[in-house]
Amino acid sequence: MATKQFTYTARDISGKTITSTIEGPSEQAVGARLRAGGLTPLSVVPAGGSGLNKEIKIPGMGEKIGLKDVAIMSRQMATMISAGLSLLRALTILVEQTDNKALAKVLGEVRSDVETGRSFSGAISKHPKVFPPIMINMVKAGEVGGFLDETLESLAQTFEDEVKLRAKVKSAMAYPVVVLVVAVLASVFMLLFIIPVFAKMFEDMGAALPAPTQFMINLSGWLKIAIVPIIILIVVFAFWWRSHKNDRWVRERLDPIKLKLPVFGALNKKIALARFSRNLSAMLASGVPILQALDIVGEASGNIVIERATNDIAESVRRGKSLTSPMVNSAVFPPMVAQMMAVGEDTGALDTMLSKIADFYDQEIESTTEQLTSLIEPIMILFVGIIVGGMVITMYLPMFSIYDQIS
Repeated sequence: MATKQFTYTARDISGKTITSTIEGPSEQAVGARLRAGGLTPLSVVPAGGSGLNKEIKIPGMGEKIGLKDVAIMSRQMATMISAGLSLLRALTILVEQTDNKALAKVLGEVRSDVETGRSFSGAISKHPKVFPPIMINMVKAGEVGGFLDETLESLAQTFEDEVKLRAKVKSAMAYPVVVLVVAVLASVFMLLFIIPVFAKMFEDMGAALPAPTQFMINLSGWLKIAIVPIIILIVVFAFWWRSHKNDRWVRERLDPIKLKLPVFGALNKKIALARFSRNLSAMLASGVPILQALDIVGEASGNIVIERATNDIAESVRRGKSLTSPMVNSAVFPPMVAQMMAVGEDTGALDTMLSKIADFYDQEIESTTEQLTSLIEPIMILFVGIIVGGMVITMYLPMFSIYDQIS
């Protein structure tokens, strides 16, 4: 019999009210399952509702589930399981206490799947947009090895480090982006409202205009006509970029450029190497097979160039060769990374060496972002000064010729 999704409200043995979702063939079957699980069902209705009771969702406006939410969830679950709570009880507590409603709903579905006999890794694998592949595979290894709490603890630490990494990058990029936006808006404002006033004044005077001034006036006239189409194109591109920025063909063209950018190229490479090292260390320490781990960490690095290099490493391992032999001839991995991984491979402490590499690049990223922040601030101030000051100067150039004629 086909199963449906139901939303239920029930009371547990302690008197607490629980609201979640569960799959079943009918309301009666769901009620029977709840009673068998020690719950007293208060209401069981088809999920989603209908008519006026149906929840209205606007695409892109719902509550998002970020990596920070998953990290907190992993930390809390690791603590509860290590304290002796069952997996189902831990999931029930998380459903009730998680502030993020979207994550609470997903956890409710995971709990329902676990109640029906599905493994925890199998349950979270049904939600790939919430739980990344590294988590699914590490949880699977933890279930097989009987150390799920340690795996979740390692996952929480890995995700927390990734959140810190993203915060560092955002802090480095925030200032130049804000200044650039202000400079563009100031330039557009001057071209649309200030320069036309000067243009009308120069036209009334009949003065001969220097080439820079004439160019700015022509640009102002063109922008008046093109401003609406430009805004439409920007909005359309923003929506398109949001949907397609992770497409393979887009990344194949942009990711190599990211590593070759002046100043920021080195930072992007360090970020990708830090992710590669940290994720591979966590997966190997959790008992994930190395070929399976390599397939995942390449994609998780966030750069297709690193992913291709990782695929070469995986192919080398499949052929029975050393893990680090293709890294020596690769332009992606620095010699230091290859040497430390070779030592770790020889000593059987590869996960430890990878963790040290990740820590090293975390420090490098922090140092680089601090240097960039101190360097970019005066450069951006100079940039804004040149843009705005240049436009002001071009508007005052005809004044000197008019003054000379009057004299």
